[in-house]
Amino acid sequence: MKKYFQFEELGTNYRKEIIGGLTTFLSMAYILFVNPNTLSLSTVPDLPASMRMDPGAVFTATALAAAVGTLLMGLLARYPVALAPGMGLNAFFAFSVVLTMGIPWQTALSGVFVSGIFFTLLTLSGLREKIINAIPAELKFAVGAGIGLFITFVGFQSAGIIVNNDAVLVGLGNFHDGKTLLAVFGIIITVMLLVKKVNGGIFFGMLITAVVGMATGLIDLPAKVVGAAPSLEPTFGAAITHLDQIFTLQMLVVILTFLFVDFFDTAGTLVAVSHQAGLTKDNKLPRAGKALFADAGATTIGAILGTSTTTSYIESSAGVAAGARTGFASVVTAALFLLALFFSPLLSVITASVTAPALIIVGVLMVSSLGEIDWKRFEIAVPSFLTIIAMPLSYSIATGIAMGFIFYPITMIMSGRRKEIHPVMYGLFVIFVLYFVFLANH
Repeated sequence: MKKYFQFEELGTNYRKEIIGGLTTFLSMAYILFVNPNTLSLSTVPDLPASMRMDPGAVFTATALAAAVGTLLMGLLARYPVALAPGMGLNAFFAFSVVLTMGIPWQTALSGVFVSGIFFTLLTLSGLREKIINAIPAELKFAVGAGIGLFITFVGFQSAGIIVNNDAVLVGLGNFHDGKTLLAVFGIIITVMLLVKKVNGGIFFGMLITAVVGMATGLIDLPAKVVGAAPSLEPTFGAAITHLDQIFTLQMLVVILTFLFVDFFDTAGTLVAVSHQAGLTKDNKLPRAGKALFADAGATTIGAILGTSTTTSYIESSAGVAAGARTGFASVVTAALFLLALFFSPLLSVITASVTAPALIIVGVLMVSSLGEIDWKRFEIAVPSFLTIIAMPLSYSIATGIAMGFIFYPITMIMSGRRKEIHPVMYGLFVIFVLYFVFLANH
């Protein structure tokens, strides 16, 4: 095993890999509880039960998708990178696709499944590099920052910090409400932990907030801590049985968004983590195809199980900082996700007040890509800004991407930089224009 994972060449050992794998797990374990809350739309009152995914089934699907994806990454690509249903993509799934567009969650899962198949085909065909090069870097950065603002907005809403205001659309919430104050406490304690560079700061922030909530009576005590994994029956296979419902322009845009965000999320994470671990050679990623295949496979499997897009997690960098250098660390992280299946009773104490700080803090981390955009070039600033601002204001990640991709060819042509526009961008321009035309009638 040491030989397969190249322990000697990479200067590592079992102790370092186990500590690294544990650190990565603790850094991203929050997704086990945030994802079920998000996909079940638990923060949105008065919704028909048919629009809500079963939180228990989503918990099991999340843990299994994370375990399978991380195991594939560890064994095939041998990278110390862990996977799980992606933040931002789960919010897009729940709030944009299901809540705003009115698409049934079963059909949305079919869209995730198809995007995973496309991702797999693109990886196997070698078209991956061409597509990465077709999308301008500034728009990739803008999409990341926009998603950060979007999920921060969702977090503020679920915390009750930002509420509906009929006069000006949004306003400050009631700071005399105990649950809102608990969320504010959660934000403060999580920020403190992250500023002190505590590994797993988001997870431990949620843990402390939940304990304080139970101590103050704002959260009911769980009936038990350990129990059997919830059944997958409510969600398992829905992605396959509803495939016949994806043949619409609306679903095409949804699938493209799932694919686009996952594609560049994964590429960015792999580059960042492998560089940090010293795994890059001649500025290239060894076994990059296998890493992308693991990600695509995890998305496809996760959709069948019943969760939104599974992607590589930048939190893996915490494990690398703790000593992880090989795929063995990923094997350790995968095993811990399987073990976590037996802690589903804790779902009852992870309320919106507990998960909201995680959404807000992850949003803060994502908007760091704003600094990578050249704001002094107006032809770049306009599509980038519209991508970013449209996501939270329209409550749709897809709408933000559409606006940016429509304005990019326009501003580039008018600035005399037509030759810099890849033909793929013209195709996306047409698709997103049609998207707005058809949506205007709904």
